[in-house]
Amino acid sequence: MSSVTESESHYHDLEKMPVLELLESINTEDQKVPVVVRKSIPEIARLVEAVVARMKKGGRLFYIGAGTSGRLGIVDASEIPPTFGLDHGYVIGLIAGGDRAIRKAVEMAEDNEELGWNDILAFNPTPSDVVVGIAASGTTPYVVGALKLARQHGIFTGAITCNPGTPVAENADVAIEVITGPEFVTGSTRMKAGTAQKLVLNMITTSTMIRLGRVKGNKMVNMQLTNQKLIRRGTKMISDELGLDPETSRKLLLLHGSVKKAFDAYTENNNVTTHTQHNE
Repeated sequence: MSSVTESESHYHDLEKMPVLELLESINTEDQKVPVVVRKSIPEIARLVEAVVARMKKGGRLFYIGAGTSGRLGIVDASEIPPTFGLDHGYVIGLIAGGDRAIRKAVEMAEDNEELGWNDILAFNPTPSDVVVGIAASGTTPYVVGALKLARQHGIFTGAITCNPGTPVAENADVAIEVITGPEFVTGSTRMKAGTAQKLVLNMITTSTMIRLGRVKGNKMVNMQLTNQKLIRRGTKMISDELGLDPETSRKLLLLHGSVKKAFDAYTENNNVTTHTQHNE
């Protein structure tokens, strides 16, 4: 099977290019990525619908990958609790080689077809879960094995790959194939392929969280108040929504712990309808 992600770069003698030309060339390649991702929106939508249906029943979303792909899944999963206020156990990122592989490559970890499913087993998976394999090449044994076993156990599977017709895609109920073409540096899938994967992951979890009611209007009303910037943001949301002064809004926010809980408590106690309630 020929690999698009490993094919020869369209650019040559990179070491001879001045910095400005290097940057302009990389940017030219990067601009191709959103166009390719857009072509996969129907498949992304199918995956989101499947995730939403299962998470409404208490299911979880697992991302599993190796190297850059695994790290991207972990980044996306780690941002769900602070952004949407959902517990850490609902979107889980797994990487070949374990947590130490987040910062340093673990030799040969991705070449074992049994390790991926073993890593998922630690979380006691059920048919209510969804497992999404992320692999630019589409051939990573760690990911292929995980998807195979997940399907055998009645778990819905998805794939995000950057090559057509791969083993990873073949073992997915929904295969998202974003064919980004040759990389600027031949085979360096941390570039266009990684960007495409990040865009797809953003779409999957953001759409899922919105459908699960974790966003109101266009605001992150369930975000965790982990720093002063987010407290200021939440205070402004409450002031704008309820017409309260900033000091009162801040006290209300800190008392209840989230914008949504502050909204709910205030409107219940004062018989007020908020803008977001109108929009629901």
